[in-house]
Amino acid sequence: MVERVAALAPYFEQAVHSLKGAKHVADIRNYGLAAGITISAVPGEPAKRPYEIAMRCLEKGFYVRYGGDTVQLAPPFIIEKSEIDSLVNALGEALNATA
Repeated sequence: MVERVAALAPYFEQAVHSLKGAKHVADIRNYGLAAGITISAVPGEPAKRPYEIAMRCLEKGFYVRYGGDTVQLAPPFIIEKSEIDSLVNALGEALNATA
């Protein structure tokens, strides 16, 4: 598994960082197959957008963690590149659909 994660990590990093500049994205960071995306807050409601984004992802079949002003990704180590693409596409659509 360690070798598999090391091989997939650069692809995951590139996919996640492709969301740079997307609506509401303030920062993106990752390590291996884990990523945190800081979301710009709604004034007075810092956790509102991450929750809404996470619920939109869930509607698309993807569970993403959220907390405070972030959305966190930690896919299983058996993930395939096509599934990474699907996850990041769903997240991008959720970001664009959130007010």
